[in-house]
Formats: sequence, structure tokens, C-alpha cells
Amino acid sequence: MTTTRLPTAPASGPRLLLARLADAAARLTPHSLLALVNRVAVAGIFWLSARTKVEGWFTLSDSAYALFREEYRLPLIAPELAAQMATVAEHVFPVLLVLGLCTRLSALALLGMTLVIQVFVYPGAWPTHLSWAGLLLYLAGRGAGKVSLDRALGIR
Repeated sequence: MTTTRLPTAPASGPRLLLARLADAAARLTPHSLLALVNRVAVAGIFWLSARTKVEGWFTLSDSAYALFREEYRLPLIAPELAAQMATVAEHVFPVLLVLGLCTRLSALALLGMTLVIQVFVYPGAWPTHLSWAGLLLYLAGRGAGKVSLDRALGIR
């Protein structure tokens, strides 16, 4: 695939300043930094959600089951199973993201979960879910970056 570049005028004045600012921003925000921030940010969202569903370390609360039974009402899956699966996923995948281990898989799993939440649970919360999806798509597409176990283990 070839791309055609349009000729541009030499940068001067405000264009030169904007070009220099863009170059500085690119140098100050390498992929590894963006990936690390995205991993921690999205992991925090799902981890905190998971912790509201358990009592103690990992006992699903009655209120979590009630939430899936009465409010979420997912089709095709029993609320008890959905509560257990979501709680495990919200604990496991954020830990993997923070470690940068199986990052792409974890991001895709949480992206799938986000899609289910958007379509079946809270369709009106699309701005929130879109921001989660943006973080997760970046990680799924670009990977964990240098500060990760994926990198240390040679996993793409």
C-alpha cells in the first residue's frame, strides 16, 4: 500500500511552533508510557467494580447476586453464573493488565465485557463505556509496552 503525501509549505511562525510542540509531545509520551497509564487506569476501573461484589477476599456477596438477578438481567445466562464469571473476570484481568501479562488477551476480554455492559445493562452510559473501550483498544492493538511481563517474556 502506498500513500501519497501532499506537499506542505515550510513551517514558519505559528506552524513551526505547533510542529515543535507536537514533536515534544510525541517524545514525552512514548508508547510504553501510554500503555502503562492505560493498563493501570482501566485495571483500576474493573478492580474497584470487582471489589464491590465480594465480602472479605473473595466471597460473592448476596447483593452481587441480587444485582445480576434484578438489575442487570443478562439474557442467555443464569444470573448466578453471570455474577461469578464477571467477578472473577474483574479480578483476574486487571491484575494481568497491571503486570503487563497477556495484555492483549486481557484487554480484549474486558472490551467484551464492556460491550455486554453497554448493550444489555447500561445502554445510556455510552460515554463512559466509550472511554473504557478507547483505553482497551489501544492495549489490544499496541500491546503492553516495555514495562511489562509480556516484554520480559517476549510475548507480543
